[in-house]
Amino acid sequence: MFRMEHINSIVNPIGKGRILFYPYINYLHNTITTTISKRSSSTISIKQSCSKESVQDLRSTDLVALEYANLNLKQHSIQEMGVGHVRIRQHVNPLSSAFQVPAQVPDWGETFCDSSLPLVVDIGSGSGRFLIWHAKGSPETKNYMGLEIRQKLVNRAQLWVKELDLNNICFLFANATVSFEQLVSSYPGPLVFVSILCPDPHFKKKHHKRRVVQTSLVNSILKNLSPGGQIYLHSDVLEVALDMRSQFDAHLDILQHIDNVDPSVRCDERGWLLKNPMGIRTEREIHAEFEGATMYRRMYHKRDT
Repeated sequence: MFRMEHINSIVNPIGKGRILFYPYINYLHNTITTTISKRSSSTISIKQSCSKESVQDLRSTDLVALEYANLNLKQHSIQEMGVGHVRIRQHVNPLSSAFQVPAQVPDWGETFCDSSLPLVVDIGSGSGRFLIWHAKGSPETKNYMGLEIRQKLVNRAQLWVKELDLNNICFLFANATVSFEQLVSSYPGPLVFVSILCPDPHFKKKHHKRRVVQTSLVNSILKNLSPGGQIYLHSDVLEVALDMRSQFDAHLDILQHIDNVDPSVRCDERGWLLKNPMGIRTEREIHAEFEGATMYRRMYHKRDT
């Protein structure tokens, strides 16, 4: 469980150490010294002495590169990723027959150095940067598993894991609604944290059945999550955030929202967390906030009894 220490810092719930929060432009302005290459081949130097105006000229893709700069991730060609299609689809239909085959359960002893460690699962892990950042920061205390329905992203993330020589993280090509139960129930250690971050919105009403948060997945998460474990949800689409929230709020006999466990955690008047508790933003979160969108966040704690 994380707890609020003071208004600008909290303890990271799935990693080590204290995380400081600042308004992001001020954060870049005051703390980052780096050089990034833009698509135009020009470079922008960001130093403590740079003006806020120059920081605000950055694009959201540049902010992603800055936020994850310490990972030093390499770019990979299509051939290296082992797939034939150049384009990564933003949204896929998880109900298509191609995604109904359950993922093969890995040999956990070969997948992780210590398969008895607590497990963190990110459903819809995207590029994998978010989970890799956490795994790199907690190499001996937790294992991390990303489930992603786009094969190309899984292939690239696994290349990064290999290059960083991390033995506490894996990415699996999987439809979470089909494979979550068999994967997590077979894991030798406890499931302590599940995140679902900016899932595909599937806006049309007839496509809501494609959304990842369905009754079967919610039930499986609640069944397998250890007492004291946590669930973190967020979206920049209010309709999607409300949909996820309603499905987990329906189980408040099993779950508590985190501010009921720790009153120092601050929420707005509607019950959304005021700050990102994870220590780093997802790529979608960076893009959304860059465009001025609001992030809607909820975190649940499984009751001990």
